[in-house]
Amino acid sequence: MPTDRLAGQDDSARPRVIVSVTATADGRVTLSRAERLLDDGPNVRWKSTWPPDADGLLARRAAAIEQRHHPTVVLEGSGTFVADDADSLTLPDTSVPADVLRTDFLPYRSPRWFAVVDARGRVAWTHKGDEETSLLVIASHSTPLPYLAVLRQERIPYLIAGAHQVDLSSALAKIRTQLGAGCLVSQAGGGLNGALLRAGLVDELHIITVPALIGGLGTPSVMDGPPLGTGSFPVPLRAVDVQVGAHGTIWAHYEVMPAALNRRSRAAGRARGPRRDAGR
Repeated sequence: MPTDRLAGQDDSARPRVIVSVTATADGRVTLSRAERLLDDGPNVRWKSTWPPDADGLLARRAAAIEQRHHPTVVLEGSGTFVADDADSLTLPDTSVPADVLRTDFLPYRSPRWFAVVDARGRVAWTHKGDEETSLLVIASHSTPLPYLAVLRQERIPYLIAGAHQVDLSSALAKIRTQLGAGCLVSQAGGGLNGALLRAGLVDELHIITVPALIGGLGTPSVMDGPPLGTGSFPVPLRAVDVQVGAHGTIWAHYEVMPAALNRRSRAAGRARGPRRDAGR
């Protein structure tokens, strides 16, 4: 694997963002929108068709990312823990001033962080991490104040980024400056990964594809979120490495082409003009 970053990528404004996902051959990352893979039943069914080579490739992928980039933050969305239609937690009012609650809360430092985007305050946390990794909630100015008060009461660190929804660019900038993180790995679902993509915040993709199909309109995929705008171009990738297991599982590693190279590629395509099918 290469050791140097592609030209034009900024090392200072935010951490390097690596999307690391496991999907079926049709790009699905879970069984259905209604089921959570944290639950035993769906998790067993999700892994039921994984061939014997899958676990080995998963371990090699994790080791490769660790050895090359030493990530200190793993990113998830609240949808990993609660249903899409789950409301904000019902909590008692707080007397803590709003300006205090809407200030970043980092009561301690941690070698590693497990960061979860939860602007609506929907997850009731029972596990705050361990000696190696600590929970970090990423909220916004619209996050319910009682939820922020509970986080402070439970000494759960949080960062405020964005007015209504979480502003991912602002969140990543804070993760860089306040946590000192040089690399973040997103293991989130398609919604958050798609939002990172649309914001131009993805640098690498590591996708392990298992030989199975799920299908279904609306089943979460590797990159969900807002559709590509009319007249917009797909985001081009550069293949770094592809490994195929003995039983058909595939680990593909891509880097996102920098914007400057992307623009030159588009300009070259326009200069060539429209393609014409042979024989027409």
